[in-house]
Amino acid sequence: MSNPAQVTRPPNTLLAKVGGGFNGINAEAIAKAEEALKAMSGQFGQWLQDEISKLDNAQAAIRANGYTSKTAEDLYFRAHDLKGLGSTYQYPLVTRLAGSLCKLMDDPMRRMDASLVLIDAHIDAIRAVVRDQIQTDDYPTGRALSETLEAWVAEHRAE
Repeated sequence: MSNPAQVTRPPNTLLAKVGGGFNGINAEAIAKAEEALKAMSGQFGQWLQDEISKLDNAQAAIRANGYTSKTAEDLYFRAHDLKGLGSTYQYPLVTRLAGSLCKLMDDPMRRMDASLVLIDAHIDAIRAVVRDQIQTDDYPTGRALSETLEAWVAEHRAE
């Protein structure tokens, strides 16, 4: 005669380890942080230009030294920074375009296969939307630009 199977459920101690839910969020602290961010918003334009200069420098390094694993990685990190900062600096379209560039270069094993023409198109698009102050894809040109680049990246990744 065999013993029937027994199911043992271990206790879920994750909640205790991470300190509970978000009940302890201080609404006043969030309001202060939002106010501080609003006060700094006058500097967003310059900070965004600084990030674009870093992207330009990464592109210039590729032109000067070739598309190597180091120059590709440097460009990827610049694009990744812009992906994270674009919306913060009130340019969600920059976040979208930089995100598309990151998607093109995300896989370190395939990064060297990325099309330089497509990389340059992304960088040119980012520069253009900031220059022309196209902050969102509500603007038809911004939408068309981002959708076209994303489609090209999808084609490239499918190859």
